[in-house]
Amino acid sequence: MQNFHRLVEDIQSNCDITDARHARNMTMCMYLLEMRQYYRWEHGMPFSENPPKSELGLWLVRREQHWDAVEDAPYAPIRIGEEEKEPFDADAINHLLIPKGYVYSAGVGRFSKPHFFFGELIRKEERDGFTILVSGSEYARDLIAPPAALQNRTIYLRREAVKRMIWEKFEEWRWSRRDRMQPGAFSCYDFESSPDSALETMADAETEAMILHELGEGMAGELLGDAWEEMLSRISSRRMEIIARSLRDHLADCLSTLPRLIEMDARCSLDFYFINFEGMRRALFPSLLSAYRSLRESGSMEPLKEAARLGREHWLTKARSMLEGFERNGALEDGYTEEKLAL
Repeated sequence: MQNFHRLVEDIQSNCDITDARHARNMTMCMYLLEMRQYYRWEHGMPFSENPPKSELGLWLVRREQHWDAVEDAPYAPIRIGEEEKEPFDADAINHLLIPKGYVYSAGVGRFSKPHFFFGELIRKEERDGFTILVSGSEYARDLIAPPAALQNRTIYLRREAVKRMIWEKFEEWRWSRRDRMQPGAFSCYDFESSPDSALETMADAETEAMILHELGEGMAGELLGDAWEEMLSRISSRRMEIIARSLRDHLADCLSTLPRLIEMDARCSLDFYFINFEGMRRALFPSLLSAYRSLRESGSMEPLKEAARLGREHWLTKARSMLEGFERNGALEDGYTEEKLAL
């Protein structure tokens, strides 16, 4: 494509600016983990290869110095041929890029951090009124790489980010081997003797699971309306934002992800789902974890199916109650607790 390298530079410049403004707000543990993976991506390293500690340390210092230099810079327009587009106008940019085999995304994620991404388009499909864009190689990205995102009625699925997430979880399991729920997911694939092939095969399965979640997000959005996104954009408390996002995640999963995985008898994907069932999501939905443990012990899907059925009504009711409180008071009260919301 004409001026391809300039396009990559424009998008990467905006990635660097958003990282300069937001990346160092993470906890130190998460920051160092993400920086390690970012180094791997930037240097084209395979997941199974560890970054050299001395070079990683020097790279991190140089990266932070670069961020200091660009932190106050404005986001740059995206130049495609002779045209310029606003960096957040993903639809207009993709109108030009998709016919050429590329995909671009731009949006605002958790804690108001903008995310930008540019990569190879490997698949486009329409499903249930949503457009699904699956990307392969990544040419520009910021530090945080969400595997999937829903913007308007378009689902962006980043296969390389899916593979990164799987590999991180595999490494955690390999280092600790303590969690009895984790081996089920990885024993479905031959990670010990053929890790690269196993990663590709598992990424195919988890790509579908993540698409199901984003379809659920779309269904939840139709039930809650645009006011939910307005509420999220105005939450000042990080804890309350985590609670609100976890609540909607549960609604999405009870509407789409869990029913479809159960229907497909996708036990390996269900195992991986519960590897990632942690933090606030686990605290809010202990009955779902109990249902999964019952599945592991008895082999029956019925308790999990019932938990998802109950969850649909519960999380929709809680989400609407939260939204009504926000619309009534003009702000989201900090009185919501795990105990009051949990199922």
